[in-house]
Amino acid sequence: MPWRYLRRMIKLKRFWIFVPLFLFGTAGTYLFFLFLKAGNEGAFQNSLLPELIGFCLEGFFLVGLFSLIQSRQRREHKQELRQSLRGALREILSHIDLALLEENMEPASTQSLEQDTSLVKTLFVKMHGGQLDLDSMLSIKKAAERNVSTMHDLIPVAAQLSANHMRWWLAIVECVRKLSEASDKSSVSFTIQLFLKNLGEFDQMTL
Repeated sequence: MPWRYLRRMIKLKRFWIFVPLFLFGTAGTYLFFLFLKAGNEGAFQNSLLPELIGFCLEGFFLVGLFSLIQSRQRREHKQELRQSLRGALREILSHIDLALLEENMEPASTQSLEQDTSLVKTLFVKMHGGQLDLDSMLSIKKAAERNVSTMHDLIPVAAQLSANHMRWWLAIVECVRKLSEASDKSSVSFTIQLFLKNLGEFDQMTL
């Protein structure tokens, strides 16, 4: 799906949420001021105008409440989708973390690997200041080989978050693909750094 079309669909969905609120609010306000207009109190005393005002107010609050509930459910759903994407990177991040683990330090927990955005920044800094041994590079490369197809299958999930999320996810998938095909030490090191950089950008995207 083209990115421009995706952004247009998102804007249209947001627009249709506010249309009923605008209509009920405008109609209710107009009828209320009409009811209060001097000289009209007696004429409208036995009419349907008070009921119409009540209907508009009820519609405004009900639609607003429904929109808030729907918005919350949408945010929670997107959070779950992003969590599933980050979970797909757990094994690769775990091998990178172990490769850069300092002496007498504990490896990152599963929760940190899946949720802690500061861990990615820490690993990126460590990659600039240290060198990976060949065994560590091989384990990271094999982890990339095992996960690249799964990450590619998750591209439609990233697209459900936003066009920008999908862009960065595609960049991450490309890094993992290159990492799985890397054949020398310099390319492995460079691709890991690029992978961490792209993942950091992905984590900064808001839902």
